[in-house]
Amino acid sequence: MGSLLRSVSGVRWANLRDATGDPAGGIPPLLSRIAYGDQETARTAIEELGDAVCALGFVVGEATAPAVPFLVELAGAPHVACKAELLDLLGSICRTDQWHSAAATAGSGKRDTNYRQQPGWEAAARTAVHAGRSVIEGVASSVRPEEAAAARRLLQVMDHIPPFPEL
Repeated sequence: MGSLLRSVSGVRWANLRDATGDPAGGIPPLLSRIAYGDQETARTAIEELGDAVCALGFVVGEATAPAVPFLVELAGAPHVACKAELLDLLGSICRTDQWHSAAATAGSGKRDTNYRQQPGWEAAARTAVHAGRSVIEGVASSVRPEEAAAARRLLQVMDHIPPFPEL
């Protein structure tokens, strides 16, 4: 896949499920289209990837956390189009708490057995976004106003929404 995304093949995507419950094998080609496509190609791929890693803008899946470092990498790469959209997607991932909320309310506040894995996916995804802070801070000083503004918005989200405490 080139110098960008060179470790994407190290993830066992076929063994993971995306945010819609489908196999996550389609994530690497979408990442590649973002990395090497023109603006329209990248924008379309980001929309499709958004459905796969943060369905409806607030539900993450098993494959979300493994995808986040690649989203951060792309957001920090000099030639990648649509960085503002990538940063907005990372913001949506960071804000998710659908599974944590459901687990907290299930079974009179006790963690229900139906919600064992999903809160972990959410916590791992948010932690992965926070791990990319230095890259996001770099984008916040971009000469492109739309990129800088999106990065600053994401930094504000990260400042107000810390990683989840251990469940």
